[in-house]
Amino acid sequence: MAAWGSGAARTESASPADFAYLRQLVYEQSQNVLDASRDYLFETRLARLLRGHGLTNIEELVQLLKLRHNPQLERTVAEAMTINETSFFRDGRPFELLRTELLPKLIEARKSTRRLRFWSAACSTGQEAYSLAMLLREHFPSLAGWDVVIEGTDLSAEVVSRAQSGRYQRIEINRGLPARNIVTYFDHTGEDWTVKPELQRMCRFRQANLCAPNLPFQESFDVVMLRNVMLYFNQETRKRLLAQVRRLLASDGILFLGSSEQPADMSIWNAVLAGGTAHYRPKV
Repeated sequence: MAAWGSGAARTESASPADFAYLRQLVYEQSQNVLDASRDYLFETRLARLLRGHGLTNIEELVQLLKLRHNPQLERTVAEAMTINETSFFRDGRPFELLRTELLPKLIEARKSTRRLRFWSAACSTGQEAYSLAMLLREHFPSLAGWDVVIEGTDLSAEVVSRAQSGRYQRIEINRGLPARNIVTYFDHTGEDWTVKPELQRMCRFRQANLCAPNLPFQESFDVVMLRNVMLYFNQETRKRLLAQVRRLLASDGILFLGSSEQPADMSIWNAVLAGGTAHYRPKV
């Protein structure tokens, strides 16, 4: 029999039906498709939630969920199962391409309005959004005085709160961030590092479900970073999401996906290969 520490949730009594119920719940809440071969992840990712609700195992959680409809608990389960892997300047090729080719052209095209909008979708704890902010501050001083906003959204309220705080541990700072950026754009706060106010002012973070019927934006975006999130969606969900993104993207806007992703419906996108990576333009 397995020995359990005081902080671990027991899952011996969880049945295949219990895990199937949770997988379906996560899908309904977030459209994330979880494979049965990864049911073991429920044990580790729901351990804190179980303790917080006075539960000892997965079976008790399923019984509670079935007993009465609890939208908040259902969302919390789905959020806990969301992948939140990220780092500063993750896969640097899109950032380099933005710096050298794409942003100079966008800035020239927007010089009459002096306005730029970026969206970091599935932003996790905010590193991608702050990477964009550092890129703009570091290499495009001409944008001083422009109306520039970087929106970040994520399904998880917990990671959105962390992104809003702009506070990171040393191990997070050391992943992908050049030393000069740490000195220039972060304050050392105890054991952590905090993004300086001038960068935080450029970024707005909010909770949003990418698979909701309507995304929480009325304005159009010049650049959308939707990277490494559609891997967990089925084909129909990908198609529906990218149709929404297409409506929100400026006619000359730029979409970046993850290196192993591509649009589900290429009839509305033009693929452009440049800088060792691909980006997408809406077909007009």
